[in-house]
Amino acid sequence: MDPCASEAAARLLWQHRRAGTTLDALPDALRPLDRAAGLAIQAALPAVSGERVVGWKIAATSAAGQAHIGVSGPLPGRILSGFVHALGDRVPLAGNRMRVAEPEFAFRIAVDLPPRAAPRGVDEVLTAVASLHPGFEVPDSRFADFARAGEAQLLADDACCGRFVFGAAAPDTWRTLDLSAHAVQATVSAADGQPRLQRDGSGQAVLGDPRVALAWLVNALSAQGLTLRAGDWVSTGTCMVPLAIEPGDQVLADYGVLGRLGLRLAG
Repeated sequence: MDPCASEAAARLLWQHRRAGTTLDALPDALRPLDRAAGLAIQAALPAVSGERVVGWKIAATSAAGQAHIGVSGPLPGRILSGFVHALGDRVPLAGNRMRVAEPEFAFRIAVDLPPRAAPRGVDEVLTAVASLHPGFEVPDSRFADFARAGEAQLLADDACCGRFVFGAAAPDTWRTLDLSAHAVQATVSAADGQPRLQRDGSGQAVLGDPRVALAWLVNALSAQGLTLRAGDWVSTGTCMVPLAIEPGDQVLADYGVLGRLGLRLAG
């Protein structure tokens, strides 16, 4: 895709993100027709937004999630600096039409992982991890019908990247656990504190294991010639069916020995 067209598409998507508005599809002249073109538009997003990349997310890490949005596999997305919230912040939902929260396993990277020809295995990738954290994503899309936007446009739209909250680092004993079988329970409560929804999940929902998802992301970036950098976050994808939320809700995710994390949504 022509670099000027990639930048123009990224700028249009960023304008909709800032305004909280949607579009049916990118204009024909700016619409990506394949995965590479979608990634090129996403790569232009930091420059047009003026935001730093502070990490990466993975969308569609379950078969059900992939079927829901009509994609062939996981999708990487950039986490921008202005969309990571501190613990206790009220996360805004203005303009968000997806209205779901996703409990996730998030990793913090300790050392740079530059691109290379040979793929990295899970064990090698884990040696580059500083810590594991409970996390939430509140995803969003610039497309009115994101389930029908198609893989290329979803990649251009930063893989439905939304807002994030990351909890305290889990005890380092996480390295001895089977994260694929690790259970997570989440509760959504209304503003008055009354529970409205409870759901269970596990690491199995995240490409079979959050560690496998992390290695997938490292190798996907390497294939694009990109480095996963020290200090970056990697949020590996929802570990349960996404939780329906409304303004003013509070969400609590209990990761057992790995910790608990609360999410407060602005009214």
